[in-house]
Amino acid sequence: MSTTYDTPQVSGIGALVAEADAGGPPAGILDEDAKREIRRAALAAVCVPGYQVPFGSREMPVARGWGSGGLQVTLGVIGAEDTVKVIDQGDDAGVNATNLRRMIAGTTGCGESADTREATVVQTRHRVPEEALGAQHVLVYQVPVPEPLRGVQKSVAECARMHAEGDYSAMWVSLYEDIVRNGMITASTGYPVLVGGRYVMATSPIPRWDVPRLHEAEHLNLFGAGREKRLYAVPPHTEVRPLTFDDVPFEVEHEPGGRCKFCGSDDVYLVNAGTEGAFACSDTEWCARVQAGDADTGAHRERAPLALLPDPAARAGR
Repeated sequence: MSTTYDTPQVSGIGALVAEADAGGPPAGILDEDAKREIRRAALAAVCVPGYQVPFGSREMPVARGWGSGGLQVTLGVIGAEDTVKVIDQGDDAGVNATNLRRMIAGTTGCGESADTREATVVQTRHRVPEEALGAQHVLVYQVPVPEPLRGVQKSVAECARMHAEGDYSAMWVSLYEDIVRNGMITASTGYPVLVGGRYVMATSPIPRWDVPRLHEAEHLNLFGAGREKRLYAVPPHTEVRPLTFDDVPFEVEHEPGGRCKFCGSDDVYLVNAGTEGAFACSDTEWCARVQAGDADTGAHRERAPLALLPDPAARAGR
């Protein structure tokens, strides 16, 4: 008895990338109605900074939880004249980042680049680029958990009421309990911030190191959560303040004495480099440019949040 097997067909993201590589015309993922809806939701989000605007999240060629919300926002705002850059935890060369970048470029006709200075739309997971962003940039975030009150209130309806009334007392109590238990606020990614003096927003998925870069930023920040069907924004020149108490300063992540083993930088967000005590720049593009002498390290040091490094003497109970 013989068995025959059908040749497996490339589907999803692989099919779109293969079609783009074949030189055919761009095959759009979202129709114009979907793009218009996303743009309308984005405009509403820009008008009310920090407010979560619902939108009709579509099925994407990536699973929910793998950047479907950020992908939809990018496809909704990008045009053929734009240049896209995609980073995954600061890395341009990761499988997820590479495939998303190729798919976006292949289905919209836009350009693609790994250089932040050349890009106009940057889609990110977990990081804000170390390179300074300007008015020509749109930074799109892949958001896993958009609701900052999820940790203190499970009811969606109650969360909506709390946002509407500006009732964030449960959030403040949660932060206070964290200080009582640990002597400091231990929240890392998704640190809550007050946007424009009105809405508390989750900075998910970026680390605390990148939170100060949202305050009075030159660029537009768009956050897309496909699984939760929510979109929110921080427009340029908007006040973004981390929630913290007057006597407990906000702190960023820091490894005492830590330096990138490749470029020697100590004013960047560092990640473990595989061996004990070794660190490397999370932003691989910045690291490569520093090594090549193609980066303004002086200006970078001035805007790095070094004034917010941990000070154990200032913590509660010290």
